[in-house]
Amino acid sequence: MAKRLIPSLNRVLIEKILPPTKTNTGILLPDKVAKLNSGKVVAVGPGARDRAGNLIPVSVKEGDNVLLPEFGGTQVKLGEKEFILYRDEDILGTLHD
Repeated sequence: MAKRLIPSLNRVLIEKILPPTKTNTGILLPDKVAKLNSGKVVAVGPGARDRAGNLIPVSVKEGDNVLLPEFGGTQVKLGEKEFILYRDEDILGTLHD
């Protein structure tokens, strides 16, 4: 069983951020609350190469919070955790506080 996955080329390994199901005071939140499809970058590949052989680095780094498309990516299960593998260009943007 692999303990660590290092993506190849321009792929990014994402752990989805699940929205809370209840508030700090214990109030249950409905399932239909608008959810932001976001995740945390766990690992990034080295980047892709262009036709001339130059390395094009990945635009995100480990620890970034990113906005994800509603569909896409490849499901990956490592141990008990589930991750999603995206190409760098499929990530919609980074989220900042």
